[in-house]
Amino acid sequence: MIAEKMKGMVANSSAIRAMFEEGNRLAGIYGAENVYDFSLGNPNVAAPQAVKKAIIELLDEEDPVVLHGYTNSNCGYADVRKAVADSLNERFGTAFEGKNIVMTVGAAGGLNVILKTLINPGDEVIAFAPYFGEYRSYTNNYDGVLVEISPNTVDFQPKLDEFEEKITPKTKAVVVNTPNNPTGVVYSEETIRKMAAIMEAKQKEYGTDIYLISDEPYRELVYGGVEVPYLTKYYDNTIVGYSYSKSLSLPGERIGYLVIPDEVKDSEDVLSAANVATRILGFVNAPTLQQKVVAKCLNEKTDISYYDRNRETLYNGLTECGFECIKPEGAFYLFMKAPIADEKAFCAAAKKYNILIVPGSSFACPGYVRIAYCVAYETIVNSLPKFKELAKEYFQK
Repeated sequence: MIAEKMKGMVANSSAIRAMFEEGNRLAGIYGAENVYDFSLGNPNVAAPQAVKKAIIELLDEEDPVVLHGYTNSNCGYADVRKAVADSLNERFGTAFEGKNIVMTVGAAGGLNVILKTLINPGDEVIAFAPYFGEYRSYTNNYDGVLVEISPNTVDFQPKLDEFEEKITPKTKAVVVNTPNNPTGVVYSEETIRKMAAIMEAKQKEYGTDIYLISDEPYRELVYGGVEVPYLTKYYDNTIVGYSYSKSLSLPGERIGYLVIPDEVKDSEDVLSAANVATRILGFVNAPTLQQKVVAKCLNEKTDISYYDRNRETLYNGLTECGFECIKPEGAFYLFMKAPIADEKAFCAAAKKYNILIVPGSSFACPGYVRIAYCVAYETIVNSLPKFKELAKEYFQK
């Protein structure tokens, strides 16, 4: 018999993955070109050529015993951590050192490491809906309590009045994700400043430490010159989690990092605990080859013009059909309002046209659907006549 905690997790397993598997099934029946699968945020832009070059160079030039061995610290190679810190300092005017960086098994691994480091049973973690559904599972892993801030469906900036009301003496962490999955919205500098001021005031009121965890796998995927604030500059108790899954199109390589600045309360203890958490969670250390690869590719970027064209074509096509959606500023997701209250029924209706989209309830925001546009441009173009047929079911009655 499986663990009691896992029973609920299995029962509520990812709707995104389930839809992706349904896409594979339909592709086997109708042909992949006739299935419009917008379920999974799996980058379809190839990694930069520099990544391949770096891998070859490392395999040819490095001592394989060292390259494929354990790192001296569970936090990763010292030279890689320094290179990451130096790159961040150059880009954002920060003052990190190598010791402030913990190399992680992607952003998910990093979030689990920092939550394991910080959370006691019963501690509260605040997330702003809509949010990546695994935040609930990650918090539950350490017997924390996820507290939701309801969605602001006008512009999907966080509801700061509700946020202020829901911070309690039990609040240990606040997770933000900007650019956001599933909306593609970037939280404004004004939002971040107000959020930081609220958290500072609450720390003083309760005499507690409240950590801001910035989950940033989509930081580099922004359009039209939109700026993404770097949160350590606004609030001392900020910890950043980053992944190269999207910025270098390396989701399967599972490589990222945490930034734990000196300004974080008890930063040395937090860093030491994160080092231990990396080991005891079973990661041991982030993949060694990929640590070295990303250190060689810190200035490389995925060509996001591909995603931008998809974004424009999809947004324009859907709004012309009559659908309501906010235009995404970043990431590669479009969050569309379902034309009926039951968005799961709408997703089921879309399947009749071989359109696979994910219900917003998976992101704590029912009534909406997420459309991942990290797909072939032809998929976008060919899907629009099907979306038009789908729209007729609701807008021409």
